[in-house]
Amino acid sequence: MVVHGLKALLVEDSSVLAARMADVLTEFQEIDLVGVVDSETAALVEMKKRRLDVVLLDLHLKEGTGFGILRALATMHEKPAVVVLTNHDSADYERQALAMGARYFLDKARDFYRLPEILRDIVGQR
Repeated sequence: MVVHGLKALLVEDSSVLAARMADVLTEFQEIDLVGVVDSETAALVEMKKRRLDVVLLDLHLKEGTGFGILRALATMHEKPAVVVLTNHDSADYERQALAMGARYFLDKARDFYRLPEILRDIVGQR
């Protein structure tokens, strides 16, 4: 059975990287990109509007942080799959993000190629 319509939110402050990630998402008919935002506040507004299945999350944003978004997601009854994509690839950040509920932690420069594989995994789990 094919699942259609997983709702995805992209939280990224670089317009170039946001466009690149959105292109990857469009390869998946099972995923609907419902928003692209560049700040913690905008992400929290989007999270209140709709139930999300997937959040692609940068940690350093124009305003706020991905950690603030992870804290907010932790209080939700139905939690989306969170894929952290960051240029700040420290072991401490990874431990903290995973402990706060992120399912995946990727370095943008080194691990970006893994994004399609991870999205296939998320689609397969739904």
